[in-house]
Amino acid sequence: MSVITGSAALRQERDWNIGWTDFGPFLALLALLVVGFLVNPDFLSATNLGNVITRSAFIAIIAVGATFVISSGGLDLSVGAMAAFITGITIMFMNSMAPEWGVWAIPAGMAVAVVVGTGCGLMNGLIVTVGRIEPFIATLGTMGIFRALITYMSDGGTIPIDRSLREAYRPVYFGTVGGIPLPILISIAVAAVASFILYKMKYGRKCAAVGANEDVARYSGISIVKTRTIAYAMQGACVAIAAICYVPRLGAATPTTGVLWELQVITAVVIGGTALRGGKGHVWGTVAGAVILELIANLMVLSDFVSEYLVAGVQGVIIIIAMLIQRFSK
Repeated sequence: MSVITGSAALRQERDWNIGWTDFGPFLALLALLVVGFLVNPDFLSATNLGNVITRSAFIAIIAVGATFVISSGGLDLSVGAMAAFITGITIMFMNSMAPEWGVWAIPAGMAVAVVVGTGCGLMNGLIVTVGRIEPFIATLGTMGIFRALITYMSDGGTIPIDRSLREAYRPVYFGTVGGIPLPILISIAVAAVASFILYKMKYGRKCAAVGANEDVARYSGISIVKTRTIAYAMQGACVAIAAICYVPRLGAATPTTGVLWELQVITAVVIGGTALRGGKGHVWGTVAGAVILELIANLMVLSDFVSEYLVAGVQGVIIIIAMLIQRFSK
């Protein structure tokens, strides 16, 4: 077998060119807005849309990281439990430093969150790549570990943030810049950086090559271990950023924090046009997918068509339909 050069393999995997199908998530978003307005005119009010998009920011940020993992042929089921664990560690660190450092404990806690999140993602990546364990099994195991740790840390209850830090931390979720909620701006910034990495840097093309055909990528001189491990580390960093934004919303970490976030994240990625089998990723489509999920949940609350208690069920149906569309579109 002739060895394919690295540049040739990368050219083979450059299926990032935008076609009409790449606008699918945005057309679906537009259609959902129209349907929502017809069902309830208040659906398109600035207040309602602002609240919905702000709530979707957590899933959008995590899903951006998942775009790298999934496009490289991986999967991470631990993101919800990881978010809960990072949230608990962050709050505990801030509370311990608050008496001595005051409000400066907040930026220090944010730095700790990013380090812990990146470390958790790196651990997942090494288990999958070096340990050669299937991503589904590996991250299912770490999901249980992270969930057990936050339950142990909170003693089955809650870990509230220190009262002296609440007002100073509150703007991270409730603050605005130019009238735009801060979590939305943070999610846009994360997506912009991720888009540059995925579409403009060699690493993004390596993700596509590894996800599309691992053997061809290996013969081309691409390190499978390095590429996928970095993707998982980036996923962990994105989870940490989402956790940082999430803390001031409730002001506490609990064992139930982030429950079913993994379902929402994977659904957002698939809706956004990223192939679950790997080889193709769309960052902005992923962001649109996260907003679509939150809009559907909001529409269920504003209408009487389906009970709001069936939100997770509807999300499950959506991901199955999205996968069927991907399968039959081939």
